[in-house]
Amino acid sequence: MRRFAVLLLVPFFTACTEAPQAPAEPRVPVSRTSDTQLPPALAGNGGELQGMDLGYVDGDSLTTGYLAVPEGEGPFPALVIIHEWNGLVNRVRQVADDFAAEGYVTLAADLYGGRTGANPDENMALVREANADMDAVVANLNAAVRYLKSRSDVTGRVGAMGWCFGGGIALSFGLDGDAHDATAIFYGRLVDDPEVLATMDHEVYGTFARLDRGPAPEQVAAFEEALNAAGIENDLHIYDEVGHGFWLRVDEDPEVRTAPGLDAWNRLKAYLDRTLVD
Repeated sequence: MRRFAVLLLVPFFTACTEAPQAPAEPRVPVSRTSDTQLPPALAGNGGELQGMDLGYVDGDSLTTGYLAVPEGEGPFPALVIIHEWNGLVNRVRQVADDFAAEGYVTLAADLYGGRTGANPDENMALVREANADMDAVVANLNAAVRYLKSRSDVTGRVGAMGWCFGGGIALSFGLDGDAHDATAIFYGRLVDDPEVLATMDHEVYGTFARLDRGPAPEQVAAFEEALNAAGIENDLHIYDEVGHGFWLRVDEDPEVRTAPGLDAWNRLKAYLDRTLVD
């Protein structure tokens, strides 16, 4: 009888023991900025990270992006954001959180296999390595776009944007990558050949600096002329009195950088509305 009672209790205990559940995907509260507000990360107020690390390239255990997802059921438009020359650092992750707060499922790509640079020499070595295998870079970003489009909470419209090294990569990806709907460039390497740019199938956004030499204002002018010759709609602007890298780090010189940074942010929001939302 004792053995029979134990056997009867086994199903009871089994039924009461739930299988372990995967942790819930973290979500970022939606809180859109007004026309007078910069996103917190640009002002140095990014705070604790609200997203999660994500391996998005099949068969690659080293590449680790960062995913930030808005609260709510969606569906939401999506963004791939591309880091500067030093790699996927927390400032870029915080910007991903800020875009999620604006209502975009945002994946910050990792083009360096989980590595970051600690000084200009290390940064440049990573840039050279990536530039030497652009097929792998484009494949990486194609995987990011595929992941975002596979999500049930994404509308299917995806944009790509980046800064400096990442700005140039965003342009290259707009020309050579799988279909996506927006390309936003912040002071990145440019193209001035209309025949090459003619493969772009969507409007291009660009923010640049008058005091920058990479790209210099005359290179921006040549880029704009080539876009126009190729019939590609564009919203490009060169901001006076600021230099390279001003937008991602407004907090380093807020007196000079706040006004152009805010204007560039409002232009960017309007651009993303046109290309990914409307």
